[in-house]
Amino acid sequence: MSTLSQSLVILNLRSDPIVVHSVFTTNFPQVLQSLGISLVVSSYQAGFLIVVGADGDKLNTHFRRFDKPMGLAADAEKIALGSTYQILEFRNLPDLATKLKPLSKHDACYLLRQAHITGDIDIHEMAYADDEIWFINTRFSCLCTLDRVHSFVPQWRPPFISGYDLTDRCHLNGLGLRDGKPRYVTALGDTNTPNGWRANKARGGILMDITTNEFIYRGLSMPHSPRWYRDNLWLLESGNGSIATVDLRTGKLTTVAELPGFTRGIDFYGDLAFIGLSQVRETAVFSGIPLAQRLADQICGIWIINIVTGETLGFLRFMEGVQEIFSVAVLPYRFPEILELNDDRLTNSFFLPDAAF
Repeated sequence: MSTLSQSLVILNLRSDPIVVHSVFTTNFPQVLQSLGISLVVSSYQAGFLIVVGADGDKLNTHFRRFDKPMGLAADAEKIALGSTYQILEFRNLPDLATKLKPLSKHDACYLLRQAHITGDIDIHEMAYADDEIWFINTRFSCLCTLDRVHSFVPQWRPPFISGYDLTDRCHLNGLGLRDGKPRYVTALGDTNTPNGWRANKARGGILMDITTNEFIYRGLSMPHSPRWYRDNLWLLESGNGSIATVDLRTGKLTTVAELPGFTRGIDFYGDLAFIGLSQVRETAVFSGIPLAQRLADQICGIWIINIVTGETLGFLRFMEGVQEIFSVAVLPYRFPEILELNDDRLTNSFFLPDAAF
């Protein structure tokens, strides 16, 4: 596959400018353009929410600064983003999109509408269920929602977790819906002691059904991102750098593709999966995992995989400035915008109910 490269210098008032250098296959923008979609990607390491879209035969990457952006839930109307100590919720304001420059280019514009202070709970994957935000609270080892009073409202915790505290007992991380309801979770262990999952992180991962409290699969290598799609249960076995399916009847795990990075963050469109890849840091957290033994150097970026054949169809690779990806979501727009918290347009944009007019 032929590739193109591009570099960006992002000015930062709090530190030196950040240089982001990326390489992408020439067909990556073609895929997005033909499907009429774009991607929104979070990188907590770099501190960016990245909007990836086609701009002719080039790939346009918008970098929007947020504080440790991790979990992400997105659709045509809204985006929820988990950050260091709060959950931010954005709403699409189509009328504003038509006024953005260059004119007639943007087809969506997401503006901040709510910010909920959760405290530093290490928010991992998120999802909308019946327009309600559900999210993984990793430090407290539970699945939560929000209300108008409390920091968060625990809705479920693994049966092996005996109580709530801030000690990240099992590193609960992944959340998947089925029929519009929270159904599947992943964790890096089934341990009940502070950071107990670290002792067997290479092969202690689990996949669970929260409606039955049953283990679907054990012995996974740092699993993330369970997803029910096309009557199959998919997950990323991040420690192997792979995407796999789990047969609920037989319990068999089938690897669909092995990729050159720590797989975390996925969304589907048709026969395609858009998968986030991260470089493995040389720390105790990632030492000893199969991926580090298979590949001395890992890659950070977004890979396009044909889920029928397992073939890599294209990729966006970050060479500098971004080393880790957490979430990836498909947006049904070609060229959307997301406004940062300090954008002046937030003070002069108004969204009223139709009845008010």
